[in-house]
Amino acid sequence: MISKKCKSSFPAILFDLDGTLIDSVYEHTSAWAIALREAGIVLPNWKLHRRIGMSGKSFVRELLREVHRKPMPVHEIEAIEKRHDAEFSKRIADLEALPGARDLLWYLSSQGVKWAIASTGKSSQTHRLLKPLSIPKNVPVITGDDVTNTKPAPDAFVLAAERLGLSIGDSIVVGDSVWDLLAAVRKSALGVGLLSGGYSQEELERAGAFRVYEDPRDMLIHLEQLGIPGPDTQPHEKR
Repeated sequence: MISKKCKSSFPAILFDLDGTLIDSVYEHTSAWAIALREAGIVLPNWKLHRRIGMSGKSFVRELLREVHRKPMPVHEIEAIEKRHDAEFSKRIADLEALPGARDLLWYLSSQGVKWAIASTGKSSQTHRLLKPLSIPKNVPVITGDDVTNTKPAPDAFVLAAERLGLSIGDSIVVGDSVWDLLAAVRKSALGVGLLSGGYSQEELERAGAFRVYEDPRDMLIHLEQLGIPGPDTQPHEKR
């Protein structure tokens, strides 16, 4: 049921950013590999990829358990995070929007559908990542700096919905990782998974995805499955 605060008959859409709208998951994996290796934590890249989408601190703590290392002091974990951020920052200028991302966001706005972005990344990093998408100024952008608990905690999505004047229960959470979908399920939001982050359809569905699409373009084509009128024809990517 749509809350009384909602002025639209459509649900709001709350988007993750990395791997959902921007093709950046494997750059994050590479940056983490470098930062962790310098701290003496060596694991195959596929194991790092499985945790992309979690907060940095949760990411490192899980990997420490994986290699049977004692917990690190917070300041050491923060140093690894900073090293990752510095390495990833070098790659941001070369990152591109995923297929259909700009078209999808434009179309939602044209139909009066409210949407927001909820990222785990730091504010300075997030706003650089947003450049290929040309986000309107009135669209809420939540970053890891805005909340106490980051993904897989649902706080970022909850705050994004509140900034739209809605509850998260009136929203659809769109993400590429199981962590996004677990966050959605915890607050009874409808979850939509995208394969563009490297997780399989089965994994995303098991984490709570109601529907799974290849990427933003595929989601745009199938919007009617989510209760939003879809375009009559497949759109061309705007540049």
